[in-house]
Amino acid sequence: MLEKVLIANRGEIALRIMRACKEMGIKTVAVYSSADRDLMHLSLADETVCIGPAPGAQSYLQIPAIIAAAEVTGANAIHPGYGFLAENPDFAEQVENSGFTFIGPKADVIRMMGDKVAAKDAMKKAGVPVVPGSDGPLPEDEEEALRIAREVGYPVIIKAAGGGGGRGMRVVHHEDDLLRAAVHTRNEAAAAFGNPVVYLEKFLGNPRHVEIQVMADGQGNAVHFGDRDCSLQRRHQKVIEEAPAPFIDEAARQKVFERCVQACIDIGYRGAGTFEFLYEDGRFYFIEMNTRIQVEHPVTEMITGFDLVKEMISIAAGNPLSIKQKDIHFRGHAFECRINAEDPDNFMPSPGLVKHYHAPGGNGVRMDSHLYSGYSVPPHYDSLIGKIITWGETRDEAMGRMRNALDEIIIDGIKTNVPLHIDLMNDKGFKHGGVNIHYLENKLNRK
Repeated sequence: MLEKVLIANRGEIALRIMRACKEMGIKTVAVYSSADRDLMHLSLADETVCIGPAPGAQSYLQIPAIIAAAEVTGANAIHPGYGFLAENPDFAEQVENSGFTFIGPKADVIRMMGDKVAAKDAMKKAGVPVVPGSDGPLPEDEEEALRIAREVGYPVIIKAAGGGGGRGMRVVHHEDDLLRAAVHTRNEAAAAFGNPVVYLEKFLGNPRHVEIQVMADGQGNAVHFGDRDCSLQRRHQKVIEEAPAPFIDEAARQKVFERCVQACIDIGYRGAGTFEFLYEDGRFYFIEMNTRIQVEHPVTEMITGFDLVKEMISIAAGNPLSIKQKDIHFRGHAFECRINAEDPDNFMPSPGLVKHYHAPGGNGVRMDSHLYSGYSVPPHYDSLIGKIITWGETRDEAMGRMRNALDEIIIDGIKTNVPLHIDLMNDKGFKHGGVNIHYLENKLNRK
């Protein structure tokens, strides 16, 4: 087992990783920026190292500073969490080349999955269903590009191969707009991601966003932990997640589970990963793979009883998977509400002093947060300040517990999106289940 792990992140995920390490008897190193001196997990770490000033680009994104912190503290592994450098193949490569263990996939796999064209090609070879499209980069030859779009059928969407988070994509409804949209997307992709390659796919009108959690050891063993529905989104950012995804064709679900597990084995995947799909009319369409632990991993832990973070640490230490597919049983239903420090009406960030904080409790309730009374939320980072997760034997029971938890939570001094979550937990369409990815945006537009 690893002896000392450096946690290259902040906030609730840093605390989550630290708890897993402490349970496993592993010493921890917490790195932090000058704005994060009061983070909760710093007081729980065995060692702490300041790696730079407040802006993320000068601290949490500084690869040399993080590796230097590992060297001076004698850490032998680095966990990237999510965000920041978690899916940066150069970081994973430099960590390994410096003699440390990267708790995640190998750099070449991260690099391949980060390139949407290469990822789609790898998934097709593994039999994972993909969205019909250009089968590679969209040619710059205008006639060939137009031919491909006609064959796929309008509307189509042009996406940056190196994109993500809703950036670097354009929907095209008419042939007359295709070539202009392709040029604009290439230019945007080059500026934002340093990669001008774009590809074309069929645009699905009302899909759901369903993802599948996997774990593999890079030694030929892989398992899945079921699916999650992440369709409730605003500006391509997830707001509420649940597991399992409701109203999914069971035959299609089992088939895609098997294909994802096989894909992990084929590409030599190591660690926790998530296959993201659009789901429409009973069919799955692969869109990307996230090569890290996800924000929403707790809902999967709640319905399976497994600790995903501890398993990925064990795998990074060189151990084979501790479980087989037959060991994973699904029970009940779980929801996660992402609590953000933001104005619930206009979604503007709301950093500042938390005068009083009280976490919700009760049977089937979990709160993952680094908040405490007297903590000041800094303005420099993502607005996520916590996650409420609830479990129930049924979807209705889990939703009822979430309504109770949202009523109980107290965060005084700053604004949060708790009122939005209360509204959504009482929304007729969401209560029924199976809403598409446009549902929340349409609801907010009507308001």
